Amino acid sequence: MHLGITAKLFLGVLATSVLVALVMAVTGQLGFQRDFRRYIDAAEARRSEALAETLADLYADSGNWTALAGADRRWRALLRAQPRPAENRGRGPGRGWPRVALYDANDVLVVGNPPEGGEVSRHAVEVDGVTVGWVVRTRSAQLTDTADLRFQRAQLRNLAVATLAAVLFAALAAALLSRAFLAPARAIGDATHRLAAGDFTARARAESTDEFGRLAADFNLLARTLERNETMRRRMMADVAHELRTPLAVVQGELAAIEDGIRPFGPETLASLQVETRALGKLIDDLYQLSLSDVGALDYRRRDLDLRALVGEALQPLRERCAAAGLALDDQGVAGAPLPVHADPDRLVQLVANLVENAIRYTDAPGRIVVACRQAEGHAVLEVSDTAPGVPPELQPQLFERFFRADTSRSRAAGGAGLGLAICRNIVEAHNGAITTAQSPFGGLQVAVELPLLRSRG
Repeated sequence: MHLGITAKLFLGVLATSVLVALVMAVTGQLGFQRDFRRYIDAAEARRSEALAETLADLYADSGNWTALAGADRRWRALLRAQPRPAENRGRGPGRGWPRVALYDANDVLVVGNPPEGGEVSRHAVEVDGVTVGWVVRTRSAQLTDTADLRFQRAQLRNLAVATLAAVLFAALAAALLSRAFLAPARAIGDATHRLAAGDFTARARAESTDEFGRLAADFNLLARTLERNETMRRRMMADVAHELRTPLAVVQGELAAIEDGIRPFGPETLASLQVETRALGKLIDDLYQLSLSDVGALDYRRRDLDLRALVGEALQPLRERCAAAGLALDDQGVAGAPLPVHADPDRLVQLVANLVENAIRYTDAPGRIVVACRQAEGHAVLEVSDTAPGVPPELQPQLFERFFRADTSRSRAAGGAGLGLAICRNIVEAHNGAITTAQSPFGGLQVAVELPLLRSRG
């Protein structure tokens, strides 16, 4: 039979509680019987001592045991005169006493029932400091007094009732605890089933601060991440389809116009087709680069290099591109003391090209692009700043998402597909760096890249 975790927890807590209750009941019973036996023995000893004092007075009066020798009736009268349990008073001679006898100083029986086996206790009868006899009694192996037996049975019955009540309480506590502990786990399990079925809006209630509360909070974080990733995946598929459809539609339109004779096939038509095919090829190449960087499959061959020197070389082929766009490229901030880093030079050249290309596409002419390098808190910092238009601060965190464009100023008319900065982020993170954006002091956008400085090995 398959038991759920609720039943297992209930049975485990119940079994433990029952075992503890039984152990306590057994030890309590044994302890009670032992201590009660001691109590009875102490009571009998006190009665024997009282009898010994009475016998000492009798001996002092006559100077011998002649008056008691063989006088069983007087002996029983003496025993009846001793304190006895209330239940046995008036129920015949000697009721409530074990076998008890009087011996003289030479251990010769004077009167009474001599002990027959079992444990024997002896109490001296002394007169003026001299032992003149012994009260000898048999210590009973079992209780015989009615009151003692009734008291013992009552205590054992109370102990049994307390044990049963403890077991019932343990069962109730086990049921409540199992439900209280497993209710959050069951809620998280239900939310997990919904999430596994594709419901990315599933959330678990995280009301407590214990382990279940932290588990629910972690689950909700996972669900939000999956929901965001699913949204980004769907948006990326739609963006990819859109970005591919546009140049393909232009090419198909041009070819259809040529085929129908509407547009003659000449250098202008060929140039238009080449522009669209280059844009399509660039988009496909960016998608390929992005997919490689996402899975960490880009080839990185790191070596020690000077960031300033590498950035200066990477900017040279971009000057003509900036001039064609009506923008001035200011690289005076690149010069300075070497900034040693351990990085892949090809990927850093690609990083610089993407950052400058992004600024070229989204900066109004006439404008300016400023590239600078500096050192800050153990990092080499590369900054690419441009002039207007800028990007609102609330939109800047989204610039590194693929296919994102701030439509108010950086539209698709400029030719960007929104993949360049996403590739830049992956390259920077692969070098254990960080990339951030801020408002440019020149009115546009500033992108800052931080790379760990190469520590001296000398």
